[in-house]
Amino acid sequence: MRIAMVSEHASPLAEMGGEDVGGQNVHVAGLAAALVRQGHEVTVYTRRERPDVEAIVVAPEGYAVVHIDAGPAERIPKDRLTPYMGRFAQRLGETWGIEPPDVVHAHFWMSGLAALRAAQPLGVPVVQTFHALGLVERRHMGRADTSARERIGVEREIAGACAGIIATCEDEAAELADMGVPEGKAAVIPCGVDLDRFCPVGPAAGRDGRPRLLAVGRLLRRKGFDTVITSLKELLEVELVIAGGPAEGPVESDQEAWRLRWVAEECGVSDRVLMPGRVLHEAMPALYRASEAVVCTPWYEPFGMVPLEAMACGVPVVATAVGGLSETVEDGVTGALVDEHDPSAVAAALRPYLFDARTRERAGMAGRARACARYSWDAIAADTTKVYGTVAGA
Repeated sequence: MRIAMVSEHASPLAEMGGEDVGGQNVHVAGLAAALVRQGHEVTVYTRRERPDVEAIVVAPEGYAVVHIDAGPAERIPKDRLTPYMGRFAQRLGETWGIEPPDVVHAHFWMSGLAALRAAQPLGVPVVQTFHALGLVERRHMGRADTSARERIGVEREIAGACAGIIATCEDEAAELADMGVPEGKAAVIPCGVDLDRFCPVGPAAGRDGRPRLLAVGRLLRRKGFDTVITSLKELLEVELVIAGGPAEGPVESDQEAWRLRWVAEECGVSDRVLMPGRVLHEAMPALYRASEAVVCTPWYEPFGMVPLEAMACGVPVVATAVGGLSETVEDGVTGALVDEHDPSAVAAALRPYLFDARTRERAGMAGRARACARYSWDAIAADTTKVYGTVAGA
């Protein structure tokens, strides 16, 4: 098939760790590469953020990335991109009018808006992956939500107009059903993980011998890093590494980093909280392997790539039972799920993996087996292709 992916703010070529660079970038890159391996022709369309980048770049994995001129050729926060989606859609329509794809797969709501405007006049079906729903973000973040005011209404329109929807977890599928999406229109296909890069065998990052916890992500309040820091009061001699920070400059310049440092000082654990800043994606496997457990305690998480990467590396995961985390982590088998954002509950769930080597190894092996059985990108791509074939009539 000739597959067009639209990812307006999340280029698969972007370096991980920057603002608005995260799981969606990894998802688009991993899925595009796997689809190419299965014999499909894949082109990813994203907005040009730099004037010096080539119009078309062919990734080493074989998919093409087309940079669309829509607004200034500079990085703009994704929540401010809506005014440029008309131009983005126009350029997509011009390109597809010459040689239309068999199917369009839009990632995130603004991509869906642009893709539908361009594809509908050409009769090309659009499959939508939201990655996060505005209604859910507003529910959990309240006034801290910076999304465009029209997002929720537009997402409802996209859900009604597209040919099919891919939800990344059952929780999201239930939210879509509450929005009025008819049964059968949304297929649940999770994110995948690179099982060759993220594996138990390989170098491990250096450490000083204390039991180590690892938390990973952008330094946002909703990630719940403060819950983990507070749990250290009940986990004596355990150190916590928080891998994440600003795209540029030292981590000390980040406002949320300052707040987390304050929390650590108040809890009396500042000497055991390490914040190295942004870590390159290529360096993450070594950091996972050097950890007794990975902990994820966000307020909400549409899916979450970190638990998958940790499990693929054979590391137990303790996570709050929200969104996709409640499906990725198998409670009591590959780690533990915690129902509340309670530091004491998090500490209790972590303790067996930190101090019992047999429990840790058993959970790590189970995590690796689960990642290989359910979350390889080739398996995810095969399931996604079935959705494409259904909407395209193949």
